[in-house]
Amino acid sequence: MANVLQVEQSNFEEQVLQAQEPVLVDFYADWCGPCRAVGPVVEELAGELEGQLKVTKLDADQNIDLMQNYGVFSIPTLILFQGGQEKERIVGALPKNQLLSKIQPFLAEQPQA
Repeated sequence: MANVLQVEQSNFEEQVLQAQEPVLVDFYADWCGPCRAVGPVVEELAGELEGQLKVTKLDADQNIDLMQNYGVFSIPTLILFQGGQEKERIVGALPKNQLLSKIQPFLAEQPQA
């Protein structure tokens, strides 16, 4: 999980809502089979899109208030935030190409080398 940041109630506003770049939040639980299936895909995207997208994970069992605030009723749910606003919601475990197609329009410009 080198490029994936764990977020929770205490740092959600700073790390997600106030972030300059787009942020993908993976609402998950350790006991959730589909969450375990999509987890490696999310981590792969985090590495590939470093500098364009911040990728975070939020433990659903430990952050029930955030789950309720954002109307997350099933997991895995991935929400893409940009400028503190929800821009895209993905419910369920999708293949990498489908996930990428949903988040691609929101990616930050690649920094110039």
